[in-house]
Parts: sequence; structure tokens; C-alpha cells
Amino acid sequence: MPVSQLRISMLSAHSCPVGKLGTKDTGGMSVYIRELACELGNQGHLVDVYTRVHDPKDCQIYELSQNARLIHLTAGEDEEIHKLAVYSHLPDFVCNLESFRKYNNLQYDFIFSHYWLSALAGAYLQQRWHVPHITMFHTLGAVKNAIKEGAYLALDEDELGLRIETERGLVQKCHHIIAPTEKEKEALIRHYGASSEKISVVPCGVNLEQFKAFDKVQARQYLGFSNDKIILFVGRIDPLKGIDKLIKALPYLRNIPGLRLLVIGGGEHSQYEIEQLRKLACNLKIQNSVTFLGLVKHEQLPYFYSAADVCVVPSYYESFGLVALESLACGTPVVATDVGDFKSIIRQGETGYVVVDNAPHHLADKIALLLSRPSADTKSAQLIRATVNKFSWANVAEAIVKDCQLVLANYLTPVP
Repeated sequence: MPVSQLRISMLSAHSCPVGKLGTKDTGGMSVYIRELACELGNQGHLVDVYTRVHDPKDCQIYELSQNARLIHLTAGEDEEIHKLAVYSHLPDFVCNLESFRKYNNLQYDFIFSHYWLSALAGAYLQQRWHVPHITMFHTLGAVKNAIKEGAYLALDEDELGLRIETERGLVQKCHHIIAPTEKEKEALIRHYGASSEKISVVPCGVNLEQFKAFDKVQARQYLGFSNDKIILFVGRIDPLKGIDKLIKALPYLRNIPGLRLLVIGGGEHSQYEIEQLRKLACNLKIQNSVTFLGLVKHEQLPYFYSAADVCVVPSYYESFGLVALESLACGTPVVATDVGDFKSIIRQGETGYVVVDNAPHHLADKIALLLSRPSADTKSAQLIRATVNKFSWANVAEAIVKDCQLVLANYLTPVP
């Protein structure tokens, strides 16, 4: 019989689900964990999300929603540290989690870990608690390594080497894996020898109550923008995001008057990358057309998506593509590279375009097509939005629960 109410221990060791989005280690995964935990709680399940303290001001217990809470544990310094530094503090993370669990007399039906660092912690706890361990990697070291070779990106060799070997072992140890796309499932099988039966494909979701279409004119007035042609980028400022390719696409669009690129994302750890992008824009003599807005509060993003004429995701790699979902939910078309699940999210020629790669002229060609369309009205925005209704968090949570109940049933059924 399926368990009607699941008690879930969710692990996010290195990244806080309520951290500042758009900073170095806080992106789509943090959104995923927070939104999924809240929806699972709203559906009646009990969810505790464990993360490390990132700031001395962090309260230990943070209520996310009904039945869902975030718990901060001491693991290393009470500040932001490099992801690889978290690796050496995982024993403290696990020890303090276990102390918290015992002190509060908590029992969980299973562990749901996110990213390889959390999966390491989950692998230890699954043996100690004798419960199944489900993991979601969100990104794969082996895939990033392949991209590094092909795109000449400077990625941390030490981290990649350790990560790839660790992920290979974790794939064998965990009881089940959630992959957001068929691409990731295939990569898990190809690079790590994962069993196909051990992997479920469940797409990511979008908060349709928060991300909705506002009138474009009103959104621009609210943000203080004029009647320019606005291209929008939202995400971490990271070489993998291909922002330089988007900037290099702008000279191909010189014939479009009033063109403006808005870049949302960054933080104190991204200043060097932002400076390099500023220099690139200056060298191309388009510095007046590129504006770096820095971090923007999550609740403000729907206004930016609604104000834009097109949102561009020029990444070398995405595990799924939450930004595209958010943009489409706000009625704004998207141009994206053929990574993640963009071919399933974007309807080619209707709600945007998926390009073969992030070569500047490829991006520019499709951006120009979308900018040549009549300005979006309320009806067209709603038609675009309707194409992503199936990606509601309620649907995602229901699919996750079905997988969890099946894994739990198989775990509890004795082998004859």
C-alpha cells in the first residue's frame, strides 16, 4: 500500500534554497528544491530541507510552507565558501544533521539528495537510517568535462576529477535517480553505467502563480524602461552560461533601432566576470546597449520577463532550463541553445527558437525574427503561457511522490 504521508529528508548541503538567486552557487537547483519542498508540503507530506549555515544571521529553522521547513546546520565557517571546500565539511554536516534528528526525535521514510555533495551525505545516512536514498544530480561532472574540452572553458580540474569519480560511485550506491531530461538519463547510462530501470525522468516546474504575464507597457513603466527593443538574460554570471556569445550577437542586430540587452544576475563573487563582459561590450562599441542590473529579487522577475521582447538562454549546458519556463509563463518568447530540455519546452517558431549552438550569428538570426514580430499583446502572451501549464509544480510533485512511493514499496518488500 502506498504511504499516504511521506516524511522526507531533503539534502542541499552546498546551496541554500532561500539564498540570493543569481549568485555563484545559487540558481535553478535552489529554486527547484524550494518550490518542490513547498508543493510537497502543501500536498500533505512532511519535508525537512537540510543545508549548511551560509551567514551568521541564518536562523536554524526557517518555515518554507505548510509542512515544509528549511534547517541550517553548522558545517565549516558560517559564511559562503567554495563548493569544493564544502566537501571537507560533509562529516560535520552529517554529524550535526544526525544530532538534530535525534534531539527532535525525527524519523524519515527516505532521503532525497540534490547535487553530488549532498548525495555523498545521503549515501552515509541511508546506511545509518536504513531508508532508501533518492538523488538528483542537477548537473553532471562528466558532461561538464566534455563541454570543457569542446568549448575551451576554464573549469576546475581538481573539482571535476573528484566529482566525476564520486558521481560514478554514487550512481551505484543510491536506490533511485531523478533526471529532469532524457538527455541526462542517457548521460548517466553512458558515462556512469547507471541502470536504466534505476532512473525516472521528471521535468522541472515553474510557479505559475508567481510567473504570469503583465501588460508589457505597464511592466516597462513600473521598471522605468522606455519603448526600446529589450533582450533579456537571467542567470548566474558564469562562462558556462555563454553571456559573451550573446553580447557578440548584438553587432549583427545593429540595424534594429533602440536595441537593449538587460543582464540579470551576479554578486560580489562575479565582479571579475562582469568586468570582462563590460570590456567585451566596449571593444564591440555596444557598451551603451548593454546594462548589467545585478541581482534582482525573485518576486520582481515577472515584471522583467513581461517587459522584455525576447529572453535568451545562450548556455553551453543546462540541466533543464528553468529560465525558459519562467519567461514563457510570463508570455515572452525564448531563444535558447540546444541543451537541457529546451526542445520540449519551446515550440519552434511559435514560442521561440532552439538554435544548434550559441554561435553569435545563430543567436542573432533568431532574435531578429522574434523582434520583427508585432509587439506582443495580452492575447498572444496568454497563448505563449498556456504552452507551459503542464509544468506546474503540482504536477511535478505528484510525479515525484509516485516514484518515491514505488521506491519505498520495493525497499520494504523482502526479497524472496
